[in-house]
Order: sequence, then structure tokens, then C-alpha cells
Amino acid sequence: MTDWFELERNYYMPTFKRIPITLVKGQGCRVWDENGKEYLDFVSGIAVNSLGHCHPEVVKTIAEQAGTLIHTSNLYYTTPQLKLAQILVENSCLDKVFICNSGTEATEGAVKLARRYGHIHLKGAYEVITGTGSFHGRTLAMVSASGQIKFQEPYIPIPSGFVNVEYNNIEALKAATTSKTCAVMMEPIQGESGVHVPDSDYLKKVRQWCDEKGILLILDEIQTGVGRMGSLFAYQQYETEPDIMTLAKGLAGGFPIGAILCKNRASVFAAGEHGSTFGGNPLACATGYTVFKTIVENNIPEQVKVNGSYLTEKLNGLKQKYNSVSEVRGRGLLQAIEFNNKNANAVTEGCLKRGLLVNKIGDNIIRLMPPLIIGKEEIDTAIAILDQAISDTRVD
Repeated sequence: MTDWFELERNYYMPTFKRIPITLVKGQGCRVWDENGKEYLDFVSGIAVNSLGHCHPEVVKTIAEQAGTLIHTSNLYYTTPQLKLAQILVENSCLDKVFICNSGTEATEGAVKLARRYGHIHLKGAYEVITGTGSFHGRTLAMVSASGQIKFQEPYIPIPSGFVNVEYNNIEALKAATTSKTCAVMMEPIQGESGVHVPDSDYLKKVRQWCDEKGILLILDEIQTGVGRMGSLFAYQQYETEPDIMTLAKGLAGGFPIGAILCKNRASVFAAGEHGSTFGGNPLACATGYTVFKTIVENNIPEQVKVNGSYLTEKLNGLKQKYNSVSEVRGRGLLQAIEFNNKNANAVTEGCLKRGLLVNKIGDNIIRLMPPLIIGKEEIDTAIAILDQAISDTRVD
């Protein structure tokens, strides 16, 4: 049998701290490794496999589109791109769409759009305010935008033009706003740093402040969008409409894609001011259209709302049972367990041994992001495994 671990050491840049299993197959909410061991997947590609693995409609769409037209260029019209743009606009508060290849491309494009708006309407304003603990992508500019020093330090000096302020603190945001500010960019819930949920009125206050100052509000919904919160988009739960919104991750159910959506007033790109070779290609857009249409037509966000509440209830049961569980937080099917010790790794390994994939964030947080099609029976299975893993690793 091929030693995949050795192959990776020999040929792949050491950019990932991989979990020592090699996955070869997926179906629904489960995956299998090369030895045939089955795992219940509560990571789903980091909130990507929204309809689970190998959903039949997604597989069918990819096969049909791959046999018809994979790529042309944005020099020409293609029907999948325009169908995806239409369904996104008709199901959101935004008016225009640009399709790209990833989340970091979407956030970087959103910042370019905000800067262009600043040049045209705000006397050249270019700075974007973001929150501490935020994560907006891996490009050099988006590392600078993200409010996490650990991602910035290896690349100093980093690009300027971003101001990080304390998340969920409206006064800090107001104090940081100057004549150079063109936009505020926030995640409705901060996923990458540990599923941090703001006060229920925080985004409303941010929206009001942006309106008062005449600057744009960008909501990074790359992890929270497309049904994961129990609504189609997280902004709907906060009753706060953005000027610009970014999507990626679950939009095409595992196929690489990203999207920038904006209100008409923020749609200030002119021809030639932004673009992409691969962004909006027929294969990605056809897949995104099928995934999004399936989520909308089957009212999957409502299922997420119900099953997300059930997951919260069960996780809080573990909190009541174990003193080591200090907090359960999140919404819908983006949730986290925080421990008051550093045994998240031991719990993660215990889950892995018993056939459950969870996502460790640092020493004391585990993130749960199952496919949106998860059911109560599978949640019960996951909770039972978590219970055993917490108990057996003696985290109390």
C-alpha cells in the first residue's frame, strides 16, 4: 500500500498540520479512509459540503456540464454564470454579482470595490475597518485585513489600509473611523477564531454608523451564508442589510467558487477594473446554481434552524455534565465547544478514534460544521461519541 504520509513529506509544502488519515470516499454525511473506516463528518470541508458528499444532483450537474462546456472566458456570455447571478440576486437583498474562485478572492474583490467607491464618492477614502479575531482569507492583503496577529507576523511588513478594532464594540469602531475610512468589513459570526457571536444589536449599530458616515458595510458571509445559520444568509437574522456581501465555501457544495454581491449604489466597477480568468466558469457556476437552488427549493435553512437548535440543546447537555466544558456557542450548524483546559486535541483524537470528525481550533475549542442535511439521528451519534471522548480523556 502506498505510504501517503511519506509521499506528502517528500513532495508537498508543509503548510498543513494534517490529521493522520487519508480520505478516499464520501457519501452524504459520512466519509471513508483508505482502510475502509467510516467517519461521521462534522467538519464538511470546513463548512463547504453543504449538501453532504456526492449529492446526486451535484454529481449529475458536474458530469453533464463537464461534458458540455468547462471553460471559455469572461470575454463571452455563458448561461450558467447568468443563471447563478439571477438566483443569488432574487433570493437576497443585493442587486449585482461577480463570481470568482474562492473566499479570499471574494473578500479581496469586495475591498477593491469599497476602495473604488471611496475614490469616487468619499474623496479618495481607502481604509477598511475590521474586527479583532476576524478571518478574511490567505492573500497578503486579506491577512492584513484579518484581525489575528498569528497570521500577520510571518509576513511583516503587511499591506496597509486596514484598521483592526475590538469585535462587538461599537464605540471602538466609531473611534477608529476617520475621513480615510471607506468601509467596515465584519463577519456576522466569527468562525475561524472560535465561533464568536456578537450582541444581537451589534450589526444594526454598525449599519447605522455606516449610514451616518456615508461609508459601506461589507458582510463576510463566506462561512455563515447559504443556509448554515438557519436562514439563507446570516444578515437576515440580524435584520441588517449589507452594501456588499461575500460568499464562498458552501455555495457550490465542494466545488471551488466565490461571489461578491452588492447593492446598485456600491456597484462601481467599470469594464476592465476587475476580472478573473477562471472566475465564473460554466462548471463552477452550474454547480453553484444547482446547490443554491436545491437549498432554496427544499427550504433547507428551516431544517438547519430545527436541527441546529437540537444540536445546541445536546451540546449544552454536555456542558451540564462536564465542568471542563466552559461554553457552548454558535447558531444553526456552526457551533463550538470551549473547554477551560487545553484538552481539545485529546477530545478531537478521541472522536477520530470512534469515527467522528470535528475541527480543533487552538488548544481549547472544537468547532462543529456538519453538512446542512444532517439529521437528529446523526447528531445523537455525534453527541454520544463526543460524550465518550470527553469522558475518556478526563478533561474534568
